[in-house]
Amino acid sequence: MKKVLFFLLVLPFQAIGQVNFQSSNLPIVIITTNNGEQIPDEPKITAQMKIIDNGPGQINHLSDPPNHYDGFIGIELRGSSSQDLSDKKPYAVETRNAAGEDLAVSLLGMPKESDWVFMAPFNDKSLVRDALALALARRTMTWASRSRYVELVLNGNYQGIYLVVEKIKRDKNRVDISKLTETDLAGDSLTGGYILKLDKTTGASNDGWVSPYPPIAGSWQTTYYQYHYPKPQDIKPEQKQYIQDWMSGFENAMHSTQYADTANGYPKYIDIQSFIDFIIVNEMAKNVDAYRLSTFLYKDKDSKNTRLFAGPVWDFNIAFGNADYCNGNAYQGWAINFNGVCNQDAWVVHFWWLRLWNDNTFRQRLAARWQELRKERFTDAKVTGVLDSLVGVVQEAQVRNWQRWPVLNQYVWPNPFCCGSYGQHVDYLRKWTIDRLHWMDGAMIILSQGVYETNKYFRTEAFPNPSSDHLTFKYYVRYTDKVLIRIYDAAGRHIDDIKPVQKVNGENQYEWSHALAHGVYVYTVFINDKKESVGKFVVENR
Repeated sequence: MKKVLFFLLVLPFQAIGQVNFQSSNLPIVIITTNNGEQIPDEPKITAQMKIIDNGPGQINHLSDPPNHYDGFIGIELRGSSSQDLSDKKPYAVETRNAAGEDLAVSLLGMPKESDWVFMAPFNDKSLVRDALALALARRTMTWASRSRYVELVLNGNYQGIYLVVEKIKRDKNRVDISKLTETDLAGDSLTGGYILKLDKTTGASNDGWVSPYPPIAGSWQTTYYQYHYPKPQDIKPEQKQYIQDWMSGFENAMHSTQYADTANGYPKYIDIQSFIDFIIVNEMAKNVDAYRLSTFLYKDKDSKNTRLFAGPVWDFNIAFGNADYCNGNAYQGWAINFNGVCNQDAWVVHFWWLRLWNDNTFRQRLAARWQELRKERFTDAKVTGVLDSLVGVVQEAQVRNWQRWPVLNQYVWPNPFCCGSYGQHVDYLRKWTIDRLHWMDGAMIILSQGVYETNKYFRTEAFPNPSSDHLTFKYYVRYTDKVLIRIYDAAGRHIDDIKPVQKVNGENQYEWSHALAHGVYVYTVFINDKKESVGKFVVENR
């Protein structure tokens, strides 16, 4: 499935380009390790970092004195596939003081913190997929990482364009949930905050638990929830037990036949709006990793919010049509239906995502949100405007980047569009994105309205029968059909007309409250002015 072998055979034969790097319109980051020490996967080693940033519209010269940051950092390799399948390595960076302690700084105009991710766009030959997704997410989600492009020099060697990104962590300027300390072991303080992650277990220290439910009924795969906050080395047994028990309650509810019940189903457990926005951002990008990898969930303490939130979003370098496996390159199709395409992958979408997706009420809210966003924040012009703006930021530096890493005309896993100039790679991304937006416009209508399947048709039913003060009519129609239900008493006298409005194609229900006297009644159903069915019901004494 993954053309890893081909990649490994091709890349070593690529000559690593030499670049005469002197200046940039981007900030320049210079990292120097002690005696040129190689940066390990973990733990972080101490290094020096200098940043030259003369401000917007100004040129930064390698010879300029560092004016933005000049101090210590801890640095290590980060990522899993992005680390293994690329010679251009991503890094986790921690700003530190001379004593080696965390030092919160406002790096490149972003809010003060000490933990940063240096993403290394390589197989994304547009260089902008991660930044584009995060920028779009910031327009609709509670929080998404801010980012800034730089050019990096490591131990005197030019490394090309990097995207400096806020690491996902608990902080008032990041995931703003309650701090959980080692003494928060009971009561309200034990209930939050927590950040969980669904991801591979490589690339970082991890701990967690396996869901008791398989992601697909009868499948061999499992779903592993990882502790992201508190960190695996910090979380206490009582805290582990609490969040496991809470998630078990949620999963039990999602596995039940009443999973959509407003009192005891998913509305009790999740912040629906956050899940809708999470889905929209990942589906806009048709992120092949969405829902199953690089997926975060968080929960605050109960006194602030009792529900689970989806997000923040993360990792889009092989999104936006940049994956040649599992239909990742096709602009059609829903990413959440990954299991229907690649159910033998080691990481598949967990069952409750699909339960949520298949609920008509959730689908209707999702479609309504999409239509709302498309009117203003996610119009074609605004989405492509963000894309083109990001391309403009890297336009000058991309020439040097591809001199350093000359793979524009080489296959790099998992490129579906392999070869061409930088402009052609950008054009591919732009066209794919527009096609995706337009496909989603039509698919969202179908998603919210459902599909009328002739073989599932049934005549209108009424229950409970006998009834006391209400009656539910269940009928199978197209959402555009005009439905009229006429009520008569046993003597044939007209009692009432009911004109329900359908929400979806297929099965619909309408609950009619009444104050009828004890007796037998008749209903006649007309669909588009044609008689569809006739039935009787009994009203009991109340």
